[in-house]
Formats: sequence, C-alpha cells, structure tokens
Amino acid sequence: MRLRPIDLVDVFVYLVVLGVFIQLFPAVISETFLLALLTAILLKVVLEVVLWLKKRVIARIRASSTALTRTVNIVALVLILPGSKFVVLLLVDLVFGDEVRLGGFFAVTALIIVLTLARAGVRRLLAPVPGDPASDQSSRR
Repeated sequence: MRLRPIDLVDVFVYLVVLGVFIQLFPAVISETFLLALLTAILLKVVLEVVLWLKKRVIARIRASSTALTRTVNIVALVLILPGSKFVVLLLVDLVFGDEVRLGGFFAVTALIIVLTLARAGVRRLLAPVPGDPASDQSSRR
C-alpha cells in the first residue's frame, strides 16, 4: 500500500478535528501534540480498515442470491458499525494508555461522524473541477 497525498490531508483533517474535540470536550484528552498526531494517524488507519470492510460487506449484500446470505451480511454490517467504535477505544487505550482518552462510546461516535464529514468536505473541496483548466492534470505536466 502506497501513501498518497490525500492520506496526508486526511491525517491533517483528523488532527484538526481531534484538536477541536480536545478543546471542547473535557472527556477527550491528549497529553501532547505528538500524541494527538499519532492518535490521528491511528484513527486514519482504523477508519480506512472499517471503510474497506464496510464496502466489502455492502458488495456481498448486493451480490447475495439468497435471503439468508443477505441477512447474514446485513447483520455483519450492523455489527461492524458500532463495533468499530469499541475497536477505536480499545486500540487507543492499548497504544497510548492514560495519556490519550477519547471519552466514551458516544464521544467516539460523535468524533468519528465529524471526522468522516470533515474528510468528505475537504476531499470535495480539493477535488478537481471538470473543465477547469487550472485543475486539469494534463496541463500540469
């Protein structure tokens, strides 16, 4: 897997959102900036894995030919979504111990929703505009 520029943008967006949560919510704690940066990187990795799993399960739901297969995949999807929040809490606790706290389940859920929305917004903002000569990739070469 190769590191792309958009991955760095995601980490910076996650760092900014995490910084806002640290400022606004007393239950969200990071002892230092470096720990906040490492937490943002951890969140990026975990959320990428969760998005990959979610896409695979959705593809399996669409491709399922029987009601049982479809139901099992829907149940898997329903378990992945809240389960990922517990995975985030567990990993942060294992990796950083008491130096980083993301609050409880609901704080992490809100954090992940805001992270996802901020990521989508920044990606949309940075997306090339079709027909715009300034964003045309061929003119940059």
